[in-house]
Amino acid sequence: MTTIIEPRVHDLGEGFLVRRAVPSIQARSVGPFVFVDHMGPVVFEGGRGLDVRPHPHIGLATVTFLWAGAINHRDTLGSEQVIRPGDVNWMTAGRGIAHSERTPTAERAAGSEAHGMQTWVALPQAHEETDPAFYHHPAATLPQQRRDGAWLRVIAGRGYGEESPVKVFADTLNVALDLEPDAELVLDDGHVERALYILDGEAQLDGVDIPARHLVIPDRGTRPKLRAKTPLKAMLLGGEPLDGHRHLWWNFVSSSKERIEQAKQDWVDGRFGRIEGDDEFIPLPQR
Repeated sequence: MTTIIEPRVHDLGEGFLVRRAVPSIQARSVGPFVFVDHMGPVVFEGGRGLDVRPHPHIGLATVTFLWAGAINHRDTLGSEQVIRPGDVNWMTAGRGIAHSERTPTAERAAGSEAHGMQTWVALPQAHEETDPAFYHHPAATLPQQRRDGAWLRVIAGRGYGEESPVKVFADTLNVALDLEPDAELVLDDGHVERALYILDGEAQLDGVDIPARHLVIPDRGTRPKLRAKTPLKAMLLGGEPLDGHRHLWWNFVSSSKERIEQAKQDWVDGRFGRIEGDDEFIPLPQR
C-alpha cells in the first residue's frame, strides 16, 4: 500500500518556509536519507535573503539542489561556493564540520528567489567519523536524460541507467524530475527503498492523484507510473536501508548517543572551528 506523508512546516523568517517530510511517524528514513527538506519557493525583496548562521553537523552528508535562486555556502574547511539551479553541493560532515548558508551579496541587493531541496544522508557506521569534506558539482557535470516530456537529472548515486559523479558512501537513489503536462515516467525500481516528493504541480501515481508538497512511498518492488497533469517538479530518492538505528538531535546524526553528547559539548566549547568571514553562530538549543 502506498504511503503519503504530509510534511511539517517550519518558517525560517522572511516568508521562507521549509517542509520536512522525513523523519516522520510513517518514515524515520528512506534508504540512507534521514532528513528530507523542501525549501521555498520564496521571493525575497531587495536587501533581504536567506541567512542560516554557522551551525555544526556530525555523522551525515548534506545534499543541496536548487530549482531557483542561489545560496552561498561557507564552512570550517575554508570552502566558499555559490550553488545555482541544477548544481549539487555535497558536504560530508563525518567527525565534524560547521557551515553557513546565505543569499549571495549581488542577489540580496537586487532581490531574488529560492526553491530547492536539502536532504541529509546518514553515513554508514564505518564512515561516521570520516574526515569532513565539501564537493561542488556544476549542473553540466550531472548525467541527464530527456524522454517524452520528462527531464531526469541524477543528483547522487544511480538511477535510470546513469550514475552521478558525486561520491556516495552507500547505494543511493537521488534524481530530479521535471515533467511537462501529460508526460509519464515509470519510477526506477532498482533500489530497495524509494520515495517521491512533489515540489510543484499536479501529479498522479498509477492513476491516483498525489497532493503537491507531499512525500509518497510506493511499495517495495513495484513499478508505479508517474503522470504530470500540469508542469511538475519532483524528486525521487532512496537507496539501501540504514545499517542500524540512528539517533538524531538537532543537526547531529550518530549511531551513538554518547557521540551526540560529545558533539553538543564540542559546539559549546568552540571546537568545530570557525568560518572565515562569518563570525555569527546558532547557539546550542536548550532542549
